[in-house]
Amino acid sequence: MIEAGSRAFWQATLALCLGSVMIFANVYVTQPLLPMIAEDFGISPLQAGWSFTVTTLTLGLSLLVYGPLSDALGRRGIILLTMAGVTLTTLALSFTQSYGLLLGLRALQGFFLGGLPAIAIAYMGDEFSRKALLLAVGFYISGNTLGGVGGRLVGGFVGEHFGWSQAFMAMACVSALLLAAVALLLPPSRGFSAKPLRPALMLRDLGDHLRNPLLLGAYLIGGLNFFIFINQYSYATFMLAEAPYGLSAQFLGMLFLTYLSGTVGSALSGRIAQRLSQPLCMALGVLLLMCGTLVTLIPSLTAIIAGFLINSFGFFFAHSTASSWVSRHAEHARASASSLYLLFYYLGASCGGFYLAPFWHGFGWAGVVVASLLVLTVTLMLSLLLYRSQARQPVPA
Repeated sequence: MIEAGSRAFWQATLALCLGSVMIFANVYVTQPLLPMIAEDFGISPLQAGWSFTVTTLTLGLSLLVYGPLSDALGRRGIILLTMAGVTLTTLALSFTQSYGLLLGLRALQGFFLGGLPAIAIAYMGDEFSRKALLLAVGFYISGNTLGGVGGRLVGGFVGEHFGWSQAFMAMACVSALLLAAVALLLPPSRGFSAKPLRPALMLRDLGDHLRNPLLLGAYLIGGLNFFIFINQYSYATFMLAEAPYGLSAQFLGMLFLTYLSGTVGSALSGRIAQRLSQPLCMALGVLLLMCGTLVTLIPSLTAIIAGFLINSFGFFFAHSTASSWVSRHAEHARASASSLYLLFYYLGASCGGFYLAPFWHGFGWAGVVVASLLVLTVTLMLSLLLYRSQARQPVPA
């Protein structure tokens, strides 16, 4: 087993973090471009948001494939192959001239984007000791946040000066470099034990995970939190693009620098979870997310940015804790368990925009805040129920 602080720990963790940066930069590159895409193609904000929604949807569905596939065929090869697919589809997006084709390529890209997220934490579960796993997951989720920031900054700055198509070209170049780095750094799996690829067994594993209350609670917490968190950013770009703020694409991209507080929250989660119950860590993250959402009601750009800083810290603190909780409490088929968590996570991202749309159209940003708090109250209760369930069951080794 790879121990925390060893050379192998840092090499494997760095490789997975760089891969995470590449994946999530590609997922979120379109978000600061949404007002520009809506204007160029003459479509509504909700329709423009499909360029993000369709990617998270196919990404989530692909996890049902990659998790069980990696349990049978191994982790490293699938990670590298799918990252190559992401790079090629990103390059193809830079030559797209119709919105229909853009959506089709983003859907295909989403399928490739699911490879690393489906497998990374299972890889850690196979190779790392428990202490190393808790620390590595925190760093890995930090890579998620850095990728989200980087992709939005590339989209905002390149899109503002050269157009949205060149933003995809720039992202393809960055993706190729990160793919090469991961291929060089990521060690082969040594703790992996292959399982036969049996569809009936896959379905049974998924059913077992869903019947495990310790896993199901985490699935719902992760999915519903992301249901709200990520779609708040989408509607915030339209709010800040209008009067009295009137921000351009490059400044909208800079809004996502607030993700950096999530990087801190993710990195701290592993250490705090060694001292505080993980469900209570999830509850704390949700409370911070609720507080940050309320702060955004203050009609000041500074207050809105402060609110999103709090939101990001709280969300990623809860998310990284829930991710490691799933890997730790999966009784078997860890990749399938992690994939199912991410399926809930990305389906939440795909559906949240539709849930918030009527609140946005009817009441503006205040409606988005109220709708957010309703869902976050549910995830807070789920965290506390998970804490009670944990107290009644033994913790796996």
